[in-house]
Amino acid sequence: MDIAREVLNIVVVGHVDHGKSTVIGRLLYDTKSLPEGAIDRVKRIAKEKGKPFEYAYLLDAFEEEQKQGITIDTTQLQFRTDKRDYVIIDAPGHKEFLKNMISGAASAEAALLIIDANEGIQEQSKRHGYILSLLGIQKAYVLVNKMDLIQYSEEKFNAIKQEMNEFLTSLHVYPLKYIPVSAFHGENITASSDKMPWYKGEPVLKAIDLFEKDKGLEGKPLRFPIQDVYKFDSRRIIAGRIEAGTLRTGDEILISPSNKVTKVKSIEYWVEKDKVDQISAGMSVGITVEDEFFNQRGEFISHTYDAPITSDTFKVSLFWMGKNDLVKNKEYKLKLATQEVECEIYAINKVIDATTLENLENANQAKTNDVAEVTIKTKREICFDEFRNNQNTGRFVIVDGYDVCGGGIVTGLAQERQSASKFVKQDDEIVAKCFDEYYYVFTEGGIKKIEGVPHSFNIGDVIPSTGVTYEYPADFNVVDIRTSLTAIIRKSKLQDIISLKHLTYDQSPFIDSQGAFIKIHSQEDFNNFAADLEKLQQSEVSRTAAFANQWFDFMKFRQIRYLTATKSLEIEYQI
Repeated sequence: MDIAREVLNIVVVGHVDHGKSTVIGRLLYDTKSLPEGAIDRVKRIAKEKGKPFEYAYLLDAFEEEQKQGITIDTTQLQFRTDKRDYVIIDAPGHKEFLKNMISGAASAEAALLIIDANEGIQEQSKRHGYILSLLGIQKAYVLVNKMDLIQYSEEKFNAIKQEMNEFLTSLHVYPLKYIPVSAFHGENITASSDKMPWYKGEPVLKAIDLFEKDKGLEGKPLRFPIQDVYKFDSRRIIAGRIEAGTLRTGDEILISPSNKVTKVKSIEYWVEKDKVDQISAGMSVGITVEDEFFNQRGEFISHTYDAPITSDTFKVSLFWMGKNDLVKNKEYKLKLATQEVECEIYAINKVIDATTLENLENANQAKTNDVAEVTIKTKREICFDEFRNNQNTGRFVIVDGYDVCGGGIVTGLAQERQSASKFVKQDDEIVAKCFDEYYYVFTEGGIKKIEGVPHSFNIGDVIPSTGVTYEYPADFNVVDIRTSLTAIIRKSKLQDIISLKHLTYDQSPFIDSQGAFIKIHSQEDFNNFAADLEKLQQSEVSRTAAFANQWFDFMKFRQIRYLTATKSLEIEYQI
């Protein structure tokens, strides 16, 4: 691979019988990533054995080549498009994959989830969806494979899409696309299929090029865990390794969790030629600051405007490797970056056998090779990030006695149950009711709103732009008419939250926080709407209904579906 080319790590999950190997074989074949002569050799062997050639055989042949070190010296599968290189993260089993992801040995940035169109959604499909949730992988496409076996039916594809979308939403996994394919026949893999003219999206190879790669570590918020403080002559030098972001002389910084603010006075150097005014991720450095605070190992330095999370109670996904079981209320030591702190397992929320992905009922402990969702309580507040936002400061190990017995990733704060979804940027929040579903319920003779699974969407998070009864475009804006705060959604991600008066009109559609389309089609419409909204907010008489009738079209992005009886979307999936 060319060093300068962008590389995206991608994981393909799905039951083996649903065509996972065929999809990978097709990707390798269509991108000409197979060793020379491999295809002919596989075809010849298949013919000699009296079997029809299948693309899944190519995967076996490719892996065999790699094992023998003939062409590539890694166990990862690689292919390339015109845009960039791809590495397919694969493992012999779920256990190895989960262990590698959680321990940092592998890192998937995007995922393809394969479902057999003929068999529909099976328990294994749900378990693989659960893996994506467990690891916080946000960029995912669902490939509905074997469309040839259901005569390329749009109706059946939509039924699978709706069922899977409903399930994944309950896990806070929001696929960016559903793509109907027949990997065996190459339909919608490299080029758009003429068998499915009703599908207007991109084929797989073009679609995966649309995955946005995360910013490099230099572009992420500054994270500088303090390793130690050294006294040199009159200077107190704070030393450590910058895990993410960039720092310059004169920057205002926050030291957490002690919450002290100061400025960078100097970036230290041994010899004149090493003198710099800027340091960035991956560099081991020493700095001095303007104020003589007491600083200690384990504290995080960040910019004041992008602080890490500080808490003593948080949720994690943990892979347990200890000889003794992981149990509640026992003291362990947690190491995260340069922090070391005593902790206890406050709650074991769920335990999964990593080999079979089966849920272990009523588990009060996790055994060797189990994956557990637990709540950890530390003896003092520590700093961290959610793993999905920063892998270096969102990953930790657990020490039992003198042995490292488990590794984990931080999935979020332990919070009280939310009642509604919301867009969040520091102190700004918009309650997002636009992801609620609407049904006509026959037994009740009327339309009923079923609230979506509550979730907080922070800057950079993928949002559920497609539900069962709504479908928003990839780019749109959500206006809270009560506060004028506007959530900017681009490529199905929350990009920013700003006041409407600071927004520049760029032709992206607007909805209100309930999901109604706002009839803005031009710069003039935008100006008039902003002026009317300001009048509404200043009026002492409620004119909300008149305002809504003038500006809102509730059904633009929605449809009302029928239900025999009321159901709940508040599903807590148990495997």
